[in-house]
Amino acid sequence: MTGRATSPIIGKWRIVSSDVWDRDFLDLVEPAYILFSPQGGSEFAFGAVTGTMDCSFGGNTAFFTWVGSDEMDEVSGSGEAELDDDGTLTVNLNRHLGDNAVLVAKKW
Repeated sequence: MTGRATSPIIGKWRIVSSDVWDRDFLDLVEPAYILFSPQGGSEFAFGAVTGTMDCSFGGNTAFFTWVGSDEMDEVSGSGEAELDDDGTLTVNLNRHLGDNAVLVAKKW
């Protein structure tokens, strides 16, 4: 991402649930989170998965590609996040040639 973005999605979000993993797995190593930064440095961590993201923002939506690791294996993918009217962030996380998951987050 280039330049400074403005979006209500920017900031740190606590991942509170997933359609694939339970809360114990999400918080396995540290409290699960996703961080959207206006100038790069966006990242996420849950379970044994960590990743850095390249994001673009538009209104209440963010689109991103990501690279990272899952139990020391290199992984990558894409995703999008949408801020709902109730302040809930819904993240569709797609892993290249792997699982897709929906993560639900609340502002940290």
